[in-house]
Amino acid sequence: MKKAGKKLKSYATNNVNIIDSGNLSRRILVSMLWALGLLGLIYVLILGNMVFNIVERKALENKVSSLSNDVGNLELEYLSESKKVDLNLAYSMGFKEVKAKFATRRTLGSLSIAKNEI
Repeated sequence: MKKAGKKLKSYATNNVNIIDSGNLSRRILVSMLWALGLLGLIYVLILGNMVFNIVERKALENKVSSLSNDVGNLELEYLSESKKVDLNLAYSMGFKEVKAKFATRRTLGSLSIAKNEI
């Protein structure tokens, strides 16, 4: 067991060559800083988009409230005008009352059905 451990240790020290010209750690640091900057930029863009959407929603809510008040006023005006409509107003505008005529259907018993003889 001790021989296998020594052999493994000798392979590990002899075959592992780390190529570092002194700037590998610097490259890693720079790439991590670029990634952090990119993530920060994405965060700011998303946050700005959210704030813009909130402001737009508030403006639309105010517009909906204003339009709802206008609709209420128009409904009130319609109801007050519809109470003024009566037969005298219709006659003064030239309308005439007409006797209604309805179409009627004869009952099935009153129809003569031809008998087919075979």
